[in-house]
Amino acid sequence: MDHNPELKPWRAPSPNQEAGKGVIEKPGQARNLVWQTRSATPTAYENQVADALESVFESGAESLDAVVAKLNELGVRTPEGGSWTPERFTAEMKRLGA
Repeated sequence: MDHNPELKPWRAPSPNQEAGKGVIEKPGQARNLVWQTRSATPTAYENQVADALESVFESGAESLDAVVAKLNELGVRTPEGGSWTPERFTAEMKRLGA
């Protein structure tokens, strides 16, 4: 299994002093899966972007402009099939991280 189908939807934290009553699973009642923060299997697109970003950072890119330039150089496209811009990259990382 490569994701946690039992992952609870994210909720805004609400402080509670009683153990197991906040946003943390109750101790001993949640299965310990390797990928506990995935609610679904990554898509082919997500895997492609992740692999490309590994390559980008391994090549030494450190600035947003350098990351975007390297993605375009590698031929990795936006979900719409276009070239990356700093604004489009930032929006996509925000969407993927939500």
